[in-house]
Amino acid sequence: MNGNDATACNLTQHTPKSVINVAILGAESTGKTTLCRDLAAYFGCPWVPEYMRTYLQAKWDNEQLTCTWDDLLPIAQGQIDLENKLAQQAAKLSDNNHYLFCDTSLFELMVYSNWYYGDCPEGLTKAALAHHYDMILLTDVDIPWVADDLRDSPHQREDISAYFASQLTLHNKTFQRVGGNRDERVQQVVKLLKSLV
Repeated sequence: MNGNDATACNLTQHTPKSVINVAILGAESTGKTTLCRDLAAYFGCPWVPEYMRTYLQAKWDNEQLTCTWDDLLPIAQGQIDLENKLAQQAAKLSDNNHYLFCDTSLFELMVYSNWYYGDCPEGLTKAALAHHYDMILLTDVDIPWVADDLRDSPHQREDISAYFASQLTLHNKTFQRVGGNRDERVQQVVKLLKSLV
C-alpha cells in the first residue's frame, strides 16, 4: 500500500455510542502521550497510542529512514485499527469508565501531511474530516521540547500549534486548549468531561 492507494484502506471509525472518545492533538513534544496515560490511569480506561511513532521508530531503527508520502496511508490504517480495537475494549468497562483517550487521530496526520507535503491523500482527508470525537483537546506549547529519534521541529512548535488551531477552526471542529503541569492538565480535562456529560 502506498500513499496514493486509498482503495486498499478502510479508514472507517467504529466507536460504540456508549464510549466518550477524546482526541488529544498538538505539536510534537507537548505532552500528548503523557496526558493520555494520566487520563487513562485516572479513569481506569484504555488509551490509544500514536501508531505513527511505533511505525516510524521501526523504520528508523531498521533503515535510518524518516516518514515519506508513501507511509501516510499505512500509518492511518494502523492508527484507526488500533483506535477501533480499543474502543471496543472501552465499551466493555463499567458505566463510569466508558472513556477512550486517543493520542492523536487521523486529523493530526492530515494536518502534518499538509504541513510537510503541502497536500494529503484524498482518502485520509475524507476519513479525518468524517471521524467524530466527543471532545478534541489541543495541548499548549508550555513544556520543554525533548529530543528523540523522530522529532525534528523544536523551534516550530508554536507555528505548528497555531496551524492546528487554524485547521480545527476551518473544519468546524470544536476544541479546547489544555496546558500547565501534569496534574493541572488532568484536572482541566476532568472538569471539561464533567461539563460534557
